[in-house]
Amino acid sequence: MTSFNWKSVAENEWDKRADFWNKKSMDMWENGSRKDIIPLLSEHLEQGSKILDIGCGDGYGSFKLCSAGYCVTGVDLSNEMIQLAQSRMRGENMSFKQGDVNELPFEDNYFDAIIAINVLEWVEDPLHALKELQRVVKNNGLICTGILGPTAGPRANSYPRLLGEKVICNTMMPWEFNALALELKLKYVDGLGVYKEGVQRDKYENLPLKLKQALTFMWVFLLRKGDE
Repeated sequence: MTSFNWKSVAENEWDKRADFWNKKSMDMWENGSRKDIIPLLSEHLEQGSKILDIGCGDGYGSFKLCSAGYCVTGVDLSNEMIQLAQSRMRGENMSFKQGDVNELPFEDNYFDAIIAINVLEWVEDPLHALKELQRVVKNNGLICTGILGPTAGPRANSYPRLLGEKVICNTMMPWEFNALALELKLKYVDGLGVYKEGVQRDKYENLPLKLKQALTFMWVFLLRKGDE
């Protein structure tokens, strides 16, 4: 491969997966790996707050946020995803637009909170993307991110790198994201681990944070942007 544009390749890949994603998104938010995210956020965020849902996919998570009493703007890199969201998820306090997490089309300090589930670990430059989230969220606003952990599956998508190829792949683990957030002085407010079936609570609840994260399918971070 002589040239490689991470954004265009990623956009094309998610366009191709839009129908597949649409078939599984409802179950993920209602019963699966994402079911506890909105309850966690709601413990720390007032109803009526403006939320940016980055990587909104087909919009089901945005719909759930809207149903929980929030004003939601969904953004996704994939035009196919946005078309699905606009056609199937309607609400007075909900809108969707195509956009890139690396260059968000919003002014500084605009949103009360941002949610980005399984987004930042799939970008070429996670530090730049996290800075964009920090830019558009208000001072004292919340950033909720979900970062896939080691048990999310074999990194088959990463293997071509060993052959010298450039590929879209997972760029970091939860503990690496945690260090990145600390670099930007984002305060860890709350979080939760999502574990695969068979991982028993009594086996991990007393472990240090990094060891807990090492067993996760995903770790959800709730961070707060400090005063500037």
